[in-house]
Amino acid sequence: MKIWHQSLTTIDRVPQYRDAIINHVSRIARPDVEVVLHGMTAETYPTHYPGIFITHAYLQNLHREQFIRAALMAEKAGYDAMFIATIPDVGLLEARTLVDIPVVGYGQASFHMASMLGDCIGVVNFLAPLADELRQNAARYGLGGKLGPIVQTDVGFDAILAGFNDPEPVIDSFIKAAESAISQGADVIVPGEGPMNVFLAANGISRIGDVPIVDSFGAGIKMCESLADLRRVSGVYMTRRGYFNAKPPVEAVERLREMYGLEASPNPRNDNGLSVKGINV
Repeated sequence: MKIWHQSLTTIDRVPQYRDAIINHVSRIARPDVEVVLHGMTAETYPTHYPGIFITHAYLQNLHREQFIRAALMAEKAGYDAMFIATIPDVGLLEARTLVDIPVVGYGQASFHMASMLGDCIGVVNFLAPLADELRQNAARYGLGGKLGPIVQTDVGFDAILAGFNDPEPVIDSFIKAAESAISQGADVIVPGEGPMNVFLAANGISRIGDVPIVDSFGAGIKMCESLADLRRVSGVYMTRRGYFNAKPPVEAVERLREMYGLEASPNPRNDNGLSVKGINV
């Protein structure tokens, strides 16, 4: 099985995060699964940190094309599934209408997994402006009533990257924020961004007392594996009923993409991802 991982970061610019993803994915993916890591194009952000370029609705919407293009390339290249590895699930709905391989979002997978582990989902993140989007997404997934407090850490992106070498300050900040969420009723915690999730996994942080911490990357990769398996053995895949799910005619997609200055049909030969194989642990 082959899974296309798509980050909202320019992943080669953040080697600490990239290497932590490699280590984590190699542990959680099955031995017969290859996960190929992809980031945003090098010119997407002016620095290594996405920052304000993902926390405003219009700016984030502009990024959808990279995720949609990735989904089209993944299916043409023979991938079995795609993992959108960012909690806002950028381009998830649109990508699902264009391809028949499973497309799984970090946010949706995390929230559904959390809903099976507890009754009140807390989110601990460092990008406060995303809170409104996360609540809107949770409501769309039918889990709005289970999403409780969203609490920010007092450390941000750069501190978490530094934490891969000096973990204690980030761990302390996460625990403080998580305990605040728990005091507000949360009984399961979702890490709000990929770097925080992978950092916690690298440091073995999976519970705070009786409260589980969802491994969002683990949930996403395992959901990809399960949906790809289900399609293979049972023929089950995405609904095509209704405005949000119907698959448009290929010729219409290609014509309009070309009109808007996009590749009519992205070439899978342009896949330059970094392959990670699951290992026995």
